[in-house]
Amino acid sequence: MKRRDILKGFSLLPLSGGVIGGVFSSQSVFAGPNKKAKRDLFEELGVTRVINAGVTMTFLSGSLMMPEVMEAINSTSHDFANMYELQDKVGAKIAEMLLCEDAMVTSGAACALLLGTAAAITGKDQEKIKLIPNLPGPRPEVIMQKSHRYLFDQAITTTGAKIIEVEGEDEMNKAFNGNTVLALFFNAAGSSSVSREDFVAICKKHNIPSFIDAAADVPPVENLFKFQKMGFDLVTFSGGKMIRGPQSAGLLFGRKDLIEAAKLNHSPHEAPIGRPMKVNKEEIFGMYAALKSYLERDHKKEWNDWLMRIERIRKKVEKIQSVKGETYIDPGPANAFPSLDLTWDQEIVKMTANDVQSALQKGTPSIVANVGNKDGNKVLRVGVVLLRPDQVDVVARRIKEVLEHAI
Repeated sequence: MKRRDILKGFSLLPLSGGVIGGVFSSQSVFAGPNKKAKRDLFEELGVTRVINAGVTMTFLSGSLMMPEVMEAINSTSHDFANMYELQDKVGAKIAEMLLCEDAMVTSGAACALLLGTAAAITGKDQEKIKLIPNLPGPRPEVIMQKSHRYLFDQAITTTGAKIIEVEGEDEMNKAFNGNTVLALFFNAAGSSSVSREDFVAICKKHNIPSFIDAAADVPPVENLFKFQKMGFDLVTFSGGKMIRGPQSAGLLFGRKDLIEAAKLNHSPHEAPIGRPMKVNKEEIFGMYAALKSYLERDHKKEWNDWLMRIERIRKKVEKIQSVKGETYIDPGPANAFPSLDLTWDQEIVKMTANDVQSALQKGTPSIVANVGNKDGNKVLRVGVVLLRPDQVDVVARRIKEVLEHAI
């Protein structure tokens, strides 16, 4: 019997109770010592705490997880689980929540891009799964619009696939051939020569799966349902952005046969291309809890809370001569939420927006804000959606101090 078959067989055992739970309870030797005084690991390691007054960025550790997510992570860390069973059952629940055929938790949206592509190339063919990305014969081809090429499409070519660039419906139709396995739509692209609806229709005409990368494209919450309703076969969202799950988690969902093939190309299978991109059990439980929390949230109230934060900061900083604040709502599809744009007369406040941004980042506390463009002029763009409630006044105070110092 193969090792993976033995591992799969563990799903027959009661993993969180009964025999195993009775022998090793969550309060056993594996639970560690009793609670002592909390360690400050930021201080211990000399890592700078950062207040994120910008947007969800991976280099800034994504977003802060919701309490429900931390509870899910902590409450499941004391017991083992069969990862095949866990991925299947969590995937089924996520699919139920998102009204689609099947789903899985990946190590971020970039991993979902790789696994979705691998699934389209290999299907459930074990020999292809073993050989990818070094399959014999011509390279598999993935169709993308030229204007949709972006940094993360390297996840596509990692599978050994070749990207075929097209412009317009005619070129797209002509690009399909016997080597075509997939067509990818980048939802946050600045322009498209083929609309989403036409993209899906063309793929269906050629019987080739369509895949949309919408990693950072909630809010609005409706986007989680919108694209599979359009007919996309695969959809990915990042878990660690505004859904506020673990940063290293993502969602891949859509057509059941493709999700099943994606799982075969992923951990805990022992040697497929996705093995290095494993997701631990706590992240899977955490991603489930994050999505459930996000779907149940009062999004209108949350939006109004963001606007109130903007107003609090604006009122404080506008006490400085010539400083004006205005709500800016990013048109999206990525980061489609409100921020505060600040401008001032640089003859009075002798700093540029870049100067203020730098001073905030180098100060204590370190605050990361953005510089945006409005009517050809640079503005300080202050994000509020990722601030803890106690940080709103801190950000207002620090911006006010920096601007006052420049008068």
